[in-house]
Amino acid sequence: MTVHERTDTIPAGLDRIANCRVVSEIGSGGMAVVYRAVQEPLGREVAIKSLKPSIAVDSGFAKRFEREAHFMASLQHENILHVYDFAKDRGTMHIIMEYVQGIDLYDLLEITPRLPVEIAAIIALQVARALDYAHFRGVIHRDIKPANIMISKHGEVKLMDFGIARDDKLSDLTETGTGLGTPSYMSPEQILGDKLDFRSDIFSLGIVLYQMATGQKPFVEDEARTVMQKIRLDRYVSPRKLNPKVPRALEHIMARCMEKMPANRYPTTQALIDDLMDFLSARVPINHNARVVMYLRELGVVSEDEATEILAASTPNRTRRTGDGSALRVNWLVNLVLFLAIVGTGGAIQAATGTLAPDAESFTREDTGGVVLERAGYLRFIVYPWAEVYIDGEHVMTTPSARAIALEPGRHWLKLQNPHFPEVNREVWIVDGETQPIDVDLSGGEGATPEEPEEAQP
Repeated sequence: MTVHERTDTIPAGLDRIANCRVVSEIGSGGMAVVYRAVQEPLGREVAIKSLKPSIAVDSGFAKRFEREAHFMASLQHENILHVYDFAKDRGTMHIIMEYVQGIDLYDLLEITPRLPVEIAAIIALQVARALDYAHFRGVIHRDIKPANIMISKHGEVKLMDFGIARDDKLSDLTETGTGLGTPSYMSPEQILGDKLDFRSDIFSLGIVLYQMATGQKPFVEDEARTVMQKIRLDRYVSPRKLNPKVPRALEHIMARCMEKMPANRYPTTQALIDDLMDFLSARVPINHNARVVMYLRELGVVSEDEATEILAASTPNRTRRTGDGSALRVNWLVNLVLFLAIVGTGGAIQAATGTLAPDAESFTREDTGGVVLERAGYLRFIVYPWAEVYIDGEHVMTTPSARAIALEPGRHWLKLQNPHFPEVNREVWIVDGETQPIDVDLSGGEGATPEEPEEAQP
């Protein structure tokens, strides 16, 4: 959930829960209220999910709430919200868990209904990793939806709310034929009340991925059919019809996730992870969390200063002064190492022609329909300190990266953007079979050699 903290909604006298000092209310739902608190004496910030007293009297809800604490405490994974403690206090139950600053996917899709395809794939990948970890332990989530997916300001994705999860080793709280979950994200077998396995979560994740990439849910109720009837019986509109920028590889991933018959879906959650990794490997050459942070910065979810601090902390750095006098930490060493790797490896330079050989994985632009170009030249980028690279108006990479970009022979337009330096625009001519190095120092000139590292300023 997005953090909208309020202190005026905390009930009178509710200043402490167990060993935690309540600071503010973060959010409230039909069954529970979530507070931000400080766990003493550790002094760490936590979130406390408290079952509403009016709900706690229902033994069914109370058992489900306690089971959620049991599930989440047993699942220690970087993409699952961590649970620290469980307490019974003030006539109800409380789950004391990790406090994450950020925004949930539901609210993010309210800000921008359609995400860039690589951001959608990164989020799906991290959720799939959380599910693979849970599935291996016999736990099925059963309620995968945007509201249960948290994105931190550090670009981490956390799966939340195991309130209706099922453990193969424990009895189910629901009777056969009873479906729990959110209708728009249910699998066909979940709607029918059949026995579920991990493939039900894969179907639900496919719906979330489709929504992120197209801006619409694949199954929407109308006058003729309910959403549950459509999930069971109807085909969804091709995602490429709603968003032509969806690559066919990602469309195939969605299609396999959302097969009506579980046997036709991915045979394991790891197989889904493998396909998402293959899809991202050619499109996101930097740390996935860093790419998400950059996107959150574009949306204003993360401030410019927060993004700079987060990204700088992830790499060796030095301090450089920008035009406005502010301190900017940049990773010059990574660029230097990449440059040496490109020009120093055996076979990387064709001495006869003086051109770089396209030995790195090439990038096939989406407007080629995913087909490898029959005639192509290549560009490699050495940009100091780093930049978002656009070719003919299309974002193709974020440096540093040793990857070659494949382009049709002829004239193309380059744009290099870094929010801390002037934008660089350049016209280039691509020659078939040749690779051109694009060496740019955004801070003071092109082809400049990085300075020796300075001492970090306080």
